[in-house]
Parts: sequence; structure tokens; C-alpha cells
Amino acid sequence: MDANPMDLADVHAVIASARARGIEPLQRYIRKRLRDPDEAEVKEASEVALEIIETVPIFLARAAQEAEERKLVAVVRPLLDRAAVYFTRPVDLIPEMTHGLAGLLDDTYLVLRVLENLDRGPTPFLDWDLEYPLTFLRGLVGSKIARQLDDLSLLAMQDVSQQLASFQGHPSAEA
Repeated sequence: MDANPMDLADVHAVIASARARGIEPLQRYIRKRLRDPDEAEVKEASEVALEIIETVPIFLARAAQEAEERKLVAVVRPLLDRAAVYFTRPVDLIPEMTHGLAGLLDDTYLVLRVLENLDRGPTPFLDWDLEYPLTFLRGLVGSKIARQLDDLSLLAMQDVSQQLASFQGHPSAEA
């Protein structure tokens, strides 16, 4: 099963739409979140944030590919789909409709948390070091929003685990 290009096209479209509104909303948001930043710090933080945001489609595509290679599509795909839906949903904890690129910070954080959770299994899933981008994003979204997103990512893992247990507990119709 290939990664659904529509999901990734939607993620790309959301990023492009937020980007079309310019970097200024992100810079304003960062000015409010950092303590007494100078313009160089705001510019650098904005560039780092944008770089992390723009990696989301790559992360999702790579995770889908890895799931397929490992024959884990049934486990991983629902998690990736949930992360992509949150990313493309216009109203969430920091809505991109009103905050532009800054509104993608929470979405990006959630995608990375889902991927980090996948990596916590007995065998690392992607074996990516997501500590820096997650710490950076946590600083921008704030600890309250980060905790809510952490809970959402764990809830998604639990839901998928329960669905799989339920599916495995029922004999198939073909048997």
C-alpha cells in the first residue's frame, strides 16, 4: 500500500497556503514567545521553525514507506493518517487560518510526537533524533499546548492499539 498522495498533497497545500501569507505572522508569534528577542533571534527562530514545518511531508512519506517495508501498514498508517488530518484541519489549538505559519507549529509538533512514539518500540522505527525539533517547537507552542498534543499523540497510539487488538480477536470472514 503506497502512501496516499492526496494526504501529502493536502499537507503541502496547507503549508503553501500558510506560506503565501508571509513569514510576518510567524515572526510576530515568535516575538511574543521569546523573552526580549532581537531581530536576529526572531529571524533565526523563524527560519528554523519554517524548516521544521516544511519537513513534515518528508517525515510522513518516509514513515509510510518504512511501514510498508516492515509490513506494519495496519499499525502505522492509522497513526500517520491521524497526524495528517490534524495537520490539515483548519481549526486546532493554534489555527493557521488566523495565525498563518505560526498555526502550523502545533500541527508539526503533533506529527513529530507521533513519529517519536513510533520510535519507542523495541526496534527503532525511523531512528531519527527528534529531540531538538520537539524541544524547539515545545518552546514556541508553550508547555500547556505541548502537553495537550502529547496527550493526543498517546491517545492515538492507544486507539490504534485497541483497534488492532479488537481486529485480531475476531476471526476473519474468510476463515
